[in-house]
Amino acid sequence: MDKLLKSISYIFHPLIMPLLGVIFYFSKSPRFIPREVIQAKLVSLSILTIILPILLFYLLRTLGKVKSINLESTEERIYPLILNSIIIILVLKRIATPSQVIELYFFFLGILISNLTCLLLAFLKFKASIHMIGISGIFMFFVALSIHFSININGTLALMVIIIGAIATSRLHMNAHTYIELILGFFIGMIPQLILVNYWL
Repeated sequence: MDKLLKSISYIFHPLIMPLLGVIFYFSKSPRFIPREVIQAKLVSLSILTIILPILLFYLLRTLGKVKSINLESTEERIYPLILNSIIIILVLKRIATPSQVIELYFFFLGILISNLTCLLLAFLKFKASIHMIGISGIFMFFVALSIHFSININGTLALMVIIIGAIATSRLHMNAHTYIELILGFFIGMIPQLILVNYWL
């Protein structure tokens, strides 16, 4: 059980959440989008939101700015969150532009707002759960897409609720966060997506 709970935190790592949201969007969108365009965007996003952050993490660790991938202290979170904000801005400028895919533009804009909120809290010495920010953000995005495209994804949403509970349990088991940090992380991820729905739904 100990290994299972620890593995959940790695399987559902925040780095993969934006890409999962984009994959889900392309799989459910009724709009015709050329396969070549989809593949190009997925490859670009994989490089920018997963591979590049990993490389930057190892650079920061070499420079002594972070100690572990868990970013246990608020001080360790500052540089990764700043760099991640820059990466998300690049995504908004180059990949998920409003003229191409309006839904993904506001999805990543919500991610940017959540990221900056988490960064502000880190400066204030408060550690919100980035895992909960990631999973709650795409959960709200999935709900919005189901309404926007008039599709029934109740099974997916039910599975998402289970995953959210599993992630919260995992983070508590690992003593990575308190209940307050998990709850705050959940709302930091969800609320920006909920507010921005008004601009594209």
